[in-house]
Formats: sequence, C-alpha cells, structure tokens
Amino acid sequence: MRTARGEHPSRRDRWSVRDAESRWLTLYVAARLAATAFAAALVTWGGLGPGDLLLLLYGPLSTAILVAFPAVRARPAAWALDSAIALACVLAYGDWRSPFYLLWLTTLALPAIAVAPRRGLWLGLGASLAFLVVAIIGGPAWGSLQVSSAETLAIHLSLPLLLVPSLAYATDALRRLDRERSERERLAIEAERQRIAWELHDSAKQRLHAAHLLVSSLHGRVADDVARSVDRAAVELESAASEMDTSLAELRSPLEGRPLDEALRSRADELAPDGRPAIAIRGRAPALSPLVAAHVYRIASEAITNALRHADATTIDVAIEAVDGHLRLHVHDDGRGLPPTRRPGASGLFAMESRAATIGGSLVVSPREGGTGTTIALDVPLNDHGGTA
Repeated sequence: MRTARGEHPSRRDRWSVRDAESRWLTLYVAARLAATAFAAALVTWGGLGPGDLLLLLYGPLSTAILVAFPAVRARPAAWALDSAIALACVLAYGDWRSPFYLLWLTTLALPAIAVAPRRGLWLGLGASLAFLVVAIIGGPAWGSLQVSSAETLAIHLSLPLLLVPSLAYATDALRRLDRERSERERLAIEAERQRIAWELHDSAKQRLHAAHLLVSSLHGRVADDVARSVDRAAVELESAASEMDTSLAELRSPLEGRPLDEALRSRADELAPDGRPAIAIRGRAPALSPLVAAHVYRIASEAITNALRHADATTIDVAIEAVDGHLRLHVHDDGRGLPPTRRPGASGLFAMESRAATIGGSLVVSPREGGTGTTIALDVPLNDHGGTA
C-alpha cells in the first residue's frame, strides 16, 4: 500500500520517529545551554569570580557528556548526580534565587521522560521539596529563607511540580501512540496477507487445479513423444499447486505470535526434517514490532531457501543478535557461492533487499569469509519498542 505520492507509510513513520528523537535531544541541549548562558549573564553582571567560572563550566561540560554517551544519559544514577551537582551550584552561589536554578530545572527532564505519569508527579513533588530544603539552608542567612517575595518563592517551588509530571504525561502519551501505531501495522499486515491469500486460493490455485485436470485428461490420448511432455507438465503443475499451498499457509500467519528465533527454528525443521542439511539457528531476538519481525523472518527464510535450492549447501548457520539498538542477522552457508553476475529473474535477492529497505535496514550479500559459500548480513536499527528507529 502506498500513499498518493508513492511514499511507503512505514518509511514515513520511521523518519517521523527519528525526527522526533532528534528534535527532543536538540531541545534538551538547547534548554541546558540557554540556562547556562542565562546564569553566565547574571553572574557576569554582578561581577565574575574564580568560583563562579567553575560553576558556569558545569553546564556545557555536563551537557556534552550526556549527549556524547547515550548509556550515561539513560542511567538513573546519572540523573541523580546531575541534579545534585546543579543544586550544589545553587548552594554555592549563596542565594536560593540563584541564576543556576534554571540549569537545575533542566536536569529534571531526563528522569521526567523515563517514568510513568504517576511517578512523575511524585518526582516533581520530591524535586520541589529538595529545592525548599536548599532554599532554607542556602540563603544569605543560614536556616532562614530570607523571603523578599512570596510569589517568587512560590514560582520556584511550583515549577518542578508542573514541569516533571507534564513531561512524564506527554512522553507516556507518545509511547501509547507508538504502541497503537505498531498494532495498526500488525492489523494492516494481517489484513493484507489474508486478502492476498484469499485471492490466490480463489483464483490462481483453482486455475492450477483446472490446468492439471486438463493436462491429466490427455494421458493415453496422445502420441508417446507428446505423452512424456504431458506427464512432465502434469508433474510441474502438481508441484506448483503444492508450493502454493505452502506459501498460502505462511502468508496467513508467518510467526503466529512466536518470537523470531523460535519461528525460524520451526521453519528450519520444516525445510530439513531429517537434519540434512544441518540448519543451526543461534541467538535470541529482542521483542520486535509485527512489521519488523515479519520482514526479518521473510528475509531469513528466503536466505535459507536460496542456500538449499541454488547453492546445494550442506550446512547453514543463522545468527541473531541485538547490539547497540540494532538487530543483526547473519546467514552463512557452505554452498557453491555467488555467481559472477546476478541471475536474470533472481527475484529472491531483490525481495530481500526490498524488505530490508522497507524497515530501514541494510542488506549485504557477500562471499563467506574463510571458505566457500555465501554470507547474507542484515542490520536493522530499532527504537525502544522494537520498531524501526
């Protein structure tokens, strides 16, 4: 299914997900740097001292670390340390109305987008209480708020309570929308498979059976030299009908709700029930969206089938792993290897490349390292929900 402009819907959604993540990170960095710049302007206005310079360095330095190291950015310990250091900057300034208050507010963004809305409410309340403690012990006079404006104090205390739950709720809403999008994709794929299966069953398969009956009826009514061709045609038609039955069964439900690695093991048992050739499925797949799982399953199945039909492989090794937010699939065989040029009508390779492109992945077909055979390598970037990143 394509849009009026010919754009594939899943590809459009994939870019929207990437753009959303990129925009969020850009806004986060801009907010931290803007807060640091605002603090620098206010500190400089009052006279910049050596200690103030050290405090101002924390904003850009911490931002660079959080952006450069996503693993650090995802750790609760890093969030707590970041917030504690920003509060320490407020304390070091000697006034709860510190220019570093805004920088501290930005440190609440990462935990806010990682927790459920209810926990976000408690997190916001905890942040407000933490700042109240800092305001009490970090004012011009120890243990005294030195409130010159009740409204100013109320704003300082209420902003965390408003900011954190709002971000948590918005992020949770986006996650729900993403799950609903994945569910719509699954339903759309199932509906399309069912439609194609019905059309093939009601039209192409019936025509194959009719042609087989017509050809079979000629047996014994034609000359011997023609009879051999008739018998061969009948066998081919019967084989085509059998293969269509297999394709229809797979088209209706390729994974049946199973994990990718489990479905591939079942497929390997179907293709080599007696263990010859040896087909090994190694590794476990992460949780994948229905769209990604279906396409990766088809790519792996096609790669195994090609190794059996065209390469006369005796061993086929399939490796699945999830590394750094990417799903990686490698299919190695010890067959006769790749031909110098791609065979005319090699629709299998074209279909695998098309499926990989549909889910934002890359497919590389190359000679196997260290021996004869072929290696097919698939790499698919994933988001947090197992969809395309």
